[in-house]
Amino acid sequence: MRFLVLTASAGVSDEISDRACQLVDGDMNRLSDRAVEIAFSGDIPTDFLADAPVDVNIVPATNRRKKLLIADMDSTMISVECIDELADFAGVKEHVAEITERAMRGELDFEEAINERVGLLTDLPESALEKCYAERISLNPGAKTLVQTMNKLGAMTALVSGGFLFFTNRVANEAGFQMNQANTLIVKNGKLTGKVGLPILGQQAKLETLHALCKSGGYTPADVLAVGDGANDRSMVEAAGLGVAYHAKQALADIADACLYHSDLTALLALQGITESEYA
Repeated sequence: MRFLVLTASAGVSDEISDRACQLVDGDMNRLSDRAVEIAFSGDIPTDFLADAPVDVNIVPATNRRKKLLIADMDSTMISVECIDELADFAGVKEHVAEITERAMRGELDFEEAINERVGLLTDLPESALEKCYAERISLNPGAKTLVQTMNKLGAMTALVSGGFLFFTNRVANEAGFQMNQANTLIVKNGKLTGKVGLPILGQQAKLETLHALCKSGGYTPADVLAVGDGANDRSMVEAAGLGVAYHAKQALADIADACLYHSDLTALLALQGITESEYA
C-alpha cells in the first residue's frame, strides 16, 4: 500500500479529493484543509489531476514519519537568496543574482560561484547584514510550523546552507531549528573583505552533515526528510528517505521523491501523514 498525498496552500477541495479517490479507488483521510492523503494499492492514471491546482505526490506507507529534518535556507525556509539581497545594498544585485540563478540550476561550480559573488561585496559595511536581515528576510509560510512540529514529535531539526552563518543563526532561532551550519563572511574593520572562510560548505558538506547527524542520532538515511530548491541540495535530497524539492529548479526536481509547487512548507508534514491536530 502507498499514500497519494494532495496538498495546496489555497486548500484541497472535497471535489478534488473525491475525484482522486475515485480515480485510484482508494480510502481518503483529510489531514488539514490544505492536505489529504489517500491510501491505495493500484496504478496512477497518466496525467493524474494535471489540471488541478494541487501538488500530487506518492509516498510509501512504511517509515513515513521521519526522525531528522535537514533543510536548505535560501528560497526554501526563507523567501529570498540572502546573497542577492546583500548585493542590492552593494549596488550589484543584477550581476550577483544572475550568477546565483546559474549556480542553482547546476550550471556553475558552487565554490567558484560563491567566491565570485562574495568578491563583488568587497567593502560592503558589516552593518548592511543586519539591515538586510531586518528588511529583507522572512520565513516562508509554514516554515515555523514545520520545524516546531518536527521538534515536538521528537525529530532532530537542522538548517544547512551554502549561504552565511550571520543569516542561518537568526533564521534557525526564529524557526526553531536545533542546529545550523553555513559559510562565514570574513569581516575586517567593519567591512566585508570579499572573502569566505574556509572550508567552503556546499553540496558535499550538506551530505556529510546528513550522515553525521544520522550517526550521532542513531538514524539511517531512510529516517531523514531533506528539503531544498537548487542543485546544491541534490546530494542530501537524493540520500534522504524522503527528499523534497520545494518550488525547485529542474536539476533538483528531477531526482526528488516529492515536488511542491502549490504548497507551503506544512506539506512536508502532510507527506509524513501528520495531521493538523498534531501541529506545534
